[in-house]
Amino acid sequence: MAAILLVCTANICRSPMAEAIFKARLGDVFKTIASAGVHADPRGGPVDARAAAALERHKYSLDRKWRSRRVDPEQLGQYDLVLAMESEHVDALRKKAAPEHQARILLLTDFVPEMAGEDIPDPYFGPVAGFDAVIGMIERAAQRLLTESREGRLKFS
Repeated sequence: MAAILLVCTANICRSPMAEAIFKARLGDVFKTIASAGVHADPRGGPVDARAAAALERHKYSLDRKWRSRRVDPEQLGQYDLVLAMESEHVDALRKKAAPEHQARILLLTDFVPEMAGEDIPDPYFGPVAGFDAVIGMIERAAQRLLTESREGRLKFS
């Protein structure tokens, strides 16, 4: 079983939502599912209340002790896949990662053919409906990863 890291900007909206969804849907595929932010507050903080409410509406949950964290470049090699929400995150992560870990860093949407190369939009500054839309996008990517895993197409180095 493999380890996956889901990354967004501050690790308070998209990546924690992805962590909760992936744990619920892909817990049998990945032994470790975690999230982090490229620019997360180093002191850690709770998930955004609107993200938590959206997760609850969709029947997902995070551990009550969950706290945001910043991506640690030294730990990038511990994950078989590092999936970013935006191409800007991919670029930032690849600058931090060792050369042998570059290929592990991808956009989350790269697993959804009709969304490949697109960013998962940041709902932080938008309406509450944006959080639900992001959950839908993450669910599509999670389903695709699950399908690829079951069909033996998801390989880890």
